[in-house]
Amino acid sequence: MVDAQLTDDQVAALDAWWRAANYLSVGQIYLMDNPLLQRPLVREDIKPRLLGHWGTTPGLNLLWTHLNRLIRERDVKAIFLAGPGHGGPAVVANTWLEGTYSEVYPHVGDDARGMQELFRQFSFPGGIPSHVAPETPGSIHEGGELGYVLSHAYGAAMDNPDLVVAAVVGDGEFETGPLAASWHANKFVDPVHDGAVLPVLHLNGYKIANPTIPARIHREELLDLLRGYGHEVWTVEGDDPADVHRQLAGALDDAHDRILEIQRAAREDGDLERRPWPMILLVTPKGWTGPDVVDGVQVEGTWRAHQVPLANTREDDAHRALLESWLASYAPDELFDADGRLVPELRALAPLGERRMSANPHANGGLLRRPLRLPDFRASAVDVPAPGVTTHEATRVLGHYLVDVVRDNPDNFRIFGPDETASNRLDAVYEVTDKVFAGTILEVDEHLARSGRVVEILSEHTCQGWLEGYLLTGRHGLFSCYEAFIHLVDSMVNQHAKWLKTTRSIGWRPPIASLNYLLTSHVWRQDHNGFSHQDPGFIDHVVNKSAEVVRVYLPPDTNTLLSTMRHCLESTHYVNVVVAGKQPTFDWLDAEAADLHCARGLGIWDWASTTEGDPDVVIACAGDVPTIEALAATSILRERLPELAVRFVNVVDLMRLQDETEHPHGLSARNFDTVFTADRPVIFAYHGYPWLIHRLTYRRTNHPNIHVRGYKEEGTTTTPFDMVMMNDLDRYHLVMDVIDRVPGLGQRAAGLRQEMVDTRRRARAWTRVHGEDLPEVRDWAWSAEADTGRGESPSTTAEPDTGADNT
Repeated sequence: MVDAQLTDDQVAALDAWWRAANYLSVGQIYLMDNPLLQRPLVREDIKPRLLGHWGTTPGLNLLWTHLNRLIRERDVKAIFLAGPGHGGPAVVANTWLEGTYSEVYPHVGDDARGMQELFRQFSFPGGIPSHVAPETPGSIHEGGELGYVLSHAYGAAMDNPDLVVAAVVGDGEFETGPLAASWHANKFVDPVHDGAVLPVLHLNGYKIANPTIPARIHREELLDLLRGYGHEVWTVEGDDPADVHRQLAGALDDAHDRILEIQRAAREDGDLERRPWPMILLVTPKGWTGPDVVDGVQVEGTWRAHQVPLANTREDDAHRALLESWLASYAPDELFDADGRLVPELRALAPLGERRMSANPHANGGLLRRPLRLPDFRASAVDVPAPGVTTHEATRVLGHYLVDVVRDNPDNFRIFGPDETASNRLDAVYEVTDKVFAGTILEVDEHLARSGRVVEILSEHTCQGWLEGYLLTGRHGLFSCYEAFIHLVDSMVNQHAKWLKTTRSIGWRPPIASLNYLLTSHVWRQDHNGFSHQDPGFIDHVVNKSAEVVRVYLPPDTNTLLSTMRHCLESTHYVNVVVAGKQPTFDWLDAEAADLHCARGLGIWDWASTTEGDPDVVIACAGDVPTIEALAATSILRERLPELAVRFVNVVDLMRLQDETEHPHGLSARNFDTVFTADRPVIFAYHGYPWLIHRLTYRRTNHPNIHVRGYKEEGTTTTPFDMVMMNDLDRYHLVMDVIDRVPGLGQRAAGLRQEMVDTRRRARAWTRVHGEDLPEVRDWAWSAEADTGRGESPSTTAEPDTGADNT
């Protein structure tokens, strides 16, 4: 690396901006008043609670300073992702210096009064958080939860050929599992159609209380690791500011030259051979330019600089004097005029307009989002002459629908997943796209290419991060995953849901496309893989998030899946969880009936019920396998207890079960009682853990009469029906539940109940001998003859229509 040929004046200008950013960062952590040190600091100038993180901040400020030089000199389109936790002071400081902060928050002006407000609001009640939160212009990545900066960065770069994403990796973050996997994201970069990610590993040596691994291994070992990940590494190291400025300027120039050469070779010469992408290893002291020694112990360059180096400045005169000296060391009178405004020669260092990283529209994806071109799902719908007459693999049919989605949105939509697109029956999309892969491709490989709309890596964390980065920069996508293993991203979806909730109240951030999950290979059809693959609990996890952003759908058949997915793909600012099986299952509703049913969210299936009036019992269900078992139980009741008045209810939108005061999709108390009655037994067959239904309905009048069957954490490698029997979700147990809970029925139906008990035992014994399910179960189908004149079409009757589309 050759140091950039900077003049002394250029170095001084860079250093002045860096000092200004550092000054503002310290002020945010400590000060409530006296922002320009126009008088000696007193107790009342200091915040009563000192919250924030100084240790990583100088390095972030340094990088922002130098990226601005690169942007100005080369007209680079760039955004900045701060991976180190709680780097908020740095990014907020630079967005204020660039003027963007005052543009979106006029009450935080670009003068002394605005500076005081900038300081006061930081980590203060009613203010802003200490990390790079949604409130921060230019942010798509909070950094407070470590490990995701590279996956977010690569997601942002996909289909953004002119964008450079600077991704700062903290050396503590370096130790996390998600970050380790995401180093491999450079094997999925298409240099023709994608932008570039420039990782910067900031090695300052310490986490909150311990040294970091990459800082304590031999340097060559670390460099070998980074090279092995597929990077060419430029090292910038030191503690002399002028020297580091020259090193870093040279490293950024060289790295950007290398990016341009890789892209030029691919775009102009057709040279797609994978080459090492550049990255920077930045080694500077933790808490650089802060207090060197406090109370006789070393602070700068140690873990003690991680958060607040001077912890008692409000009460301790000596600490307050050290703080004043620290702030004065940045020479604020040289940086700001008497009115608190940045001096003109420094203001001129900021890029202009949308070239400012704080104002780049790619960091505010709702500005760029274009609605997907979505085909009418009815063109892909399956023909349903009558309920239960035909069968299809729901996700395979969805795959054919997605063919058109991919074709019609060639630069705006991607499918992400951990090696499961074909396994989850979505492989029809390979008619129009391939899986992108920049590594070696062999003749035996299928559907691998340097460019493609399907992105697969066996890391759920990385898939999630890619999709989040893709959505946050204005595009659309789908995450397809085995249901049991989506739990790996629990904490990531937490953060994304919080981002969505927060940005709903930020007027300058328009909505982004929804985060769409398709969870298949689900609990009830993982009988071949066994207990380790059986877990429907992601629904419970997601339902804990804000009702403003969470939606959960359990389509019972192929056409309802198509209708649901079409809605999810066109929606904005939600986390949509769709659970649907991939195995052949019955078709219940034609396209029109499915769309109406999904719009209602739940409804009475007249054709499966035995009464139009008051029922003796309500049989309800949510999920494809529970629907089959509930219908099979209903068919037994229709045949054996024809006098029993049964109402059959299917739930697609799980949130309809909540009260309207708790969720936007919730049913009013009157409408809920209309469907589920106010006093009759409700036998509910549910896809997941049964207690979730009780959580959602605890305020309902009839809640004491709701009895739920679902997954009880019982499973193994066995047959499909044995799996539902292990959890008491089977049709025979549902019939027993009806007999046990309908008043007066127990004595009259004692013989039928005993028969159900015996049949369960016979079914279990049959599997142990034959290795498959009982023929009467395996070959069961809904009988049209069993329909006692309840209507000829598979349309639904639901609660009184509120006029809202609740899908």
